[in-house]
Amino acid sequence: MSISFTTIVKDPEGIHARPAGQIVKEAQRFSSDITVTAAGSDADAKRIFAVMGLGVKTGDTLTVRVSGDDEEQAAKEFESFLRETL
Repeated sequence: MSISFTTIVKDPEGIHARPAGQIVKEAQRFSSDITVTAAGSDADAKRIFAVMGLGVKTGDTLTVRVSGDDEEQAAKEFESFLRETL
């Protein structure tokens, strides 16, 4: 089973190096797999170049899928983090 949610990027610069690093750091707190999807491309949220490679811009919608042992906690905290950060 997995948990999914969507969020819209509000950061005026989209996801560049700094927020990508923050996303990776937050994702690595959890044992669950966290996948971020934008414009039909998927990225492992624990890999900075994968996250940056999505080319996410302001107003883009991210779909996040969390799957693993701590998926409920991870999804809740990761969603809150993204809404506050992006």
